[in-house]
Amino acid sequence: MEFSGQYLTYEEYRALGGTLDLTPFNLLEFEARKKIDTRTFNRLKDTNEIPQEVKICEYNLINSINNYVAKGNITSESIDGYSVSYGQISDIIKAKNEEFDDIIDTYLFGIIINGEHLIYIGV
Repeated sequence: MEFSGQYLTYEEYRALGGTLDLTPFNLLEFEARKKIDTRTFNRLKDTNEIPQEVKICEYNLINSINNYVAKGNITSESIDGYSVSYGQISDIIKAKNEEFDDIIDTYLFGIIINGEHLIYIGV
């Protein structure tokens, strides 16, 4: 399967310190890109040059999504007495979405593409 329109290429991801293999990267990059597109109302879709802030934002989103995928709904673990605590899925989803929004807000606030703020939603 070919992935096109990436905001962050695999080579750029690896240069930033990413450790995922190509296939998991492509899947997570696609998911991160969709989160960015949703928040930016697709303002980056027809952009030839992706700003560095978008690339770093996507890098952080990929890592964050990967952490949630790896952890599942485990909220804490103890090794010696071996204990595992699981959180409510609704709480985990809410926290996950808040974290993704925080990442997007941190990196994309104030970035202007084609005369429009990327995350401007109007008043």
